[in-house]
Amino acid sequence: MTTVAVPAWTRRRALALVERNVMIYRRSVTPLLNALVEPILYLLSIGVGVGMLVGTVPGVDVPYAAYVAPAILATTAMNTAFNQTSFGVFIRMRVEKTYEAILPTPLSVTDIAVGEVTSAMINALLTSIGFLTLMAVGGLVTSAWVLLALPASVLISYAFAAGGLAVTTYLRDFPDFQYIQLFMLPMYLFATTFYPLSVYPEAVRPLIQALPLYHSIELVREPTLGHLGWDLLIPVAYLLAFGSIAMYVATRRMTRAMLR
Repeated sequence: MTTVAVPAWTRRRALALVERNVMIYRRSVTPLLNALVEPILYLLSIGVGVGMLVGTVPGVDVPYAAYVAPAILATTAMNTAFNQTSFGVFIRMRVEKTYEAILPTPLSVTDIAVGEVTSAMINALLTSIGFLTLMAVGGLVTSAWVLLALPASVLISYAFAAGGLAVTTYLRDFPDFQYIQLFMLPMYLFATTFYPLSVYPEAVRPLIQALPLYHSIELVREPTLGHLGWDLLIPVAYLLAFGSIAMYVATRRMTRAMLR
């Protein structure tokens, strides 16, 4: 196996890339608004619409919309971060050749990776704040601990931004994005987004609990519903490990691809 010497990074250089991305995004808020459209539609169609048939959720005794909303908030952070470091980075890497223009500057490949992940985390936090505000306006907040959903969203976005960056290094062309959807869509639908883990047979639950989105939803939903406990350290540890491993893979594969 070929050893890859990953270049060092500094906060100042990584922030230079973040500043570049902010300058681009501030020209238009359309991408951030688009990131809110899908979760709002899911909240209205399933959370509110189906909620009118379901009523309250057994076991937690909250309206169905209030039960689903935190999960949609977690998926909002996930999708915003993942899309920026997958589709967005792929465009900059393969189409616009942005990084080829950046590399002759003092920025290293690792600076670029850290800067892209940080930019994605900022965007995910902004969309999370927007969705949380809508939850409050819609009367879907049942506990003051809902504010913990914001640092949770930061951790979720770190894990999935790093994951998106790692996955992007394996993509050959645009059709390969279909493989991503083959994993992301089922995970979105079945990782307890719309119903609790207890509805699954015992044999299936470990598979659901292995999904990163399951831990993301747990980390947001439990404090949002007023449930705090040491068991929340499990999704924190899971997402930190998931993001760190993904960053390890991403920086090495980006270094090998961009400096060869």
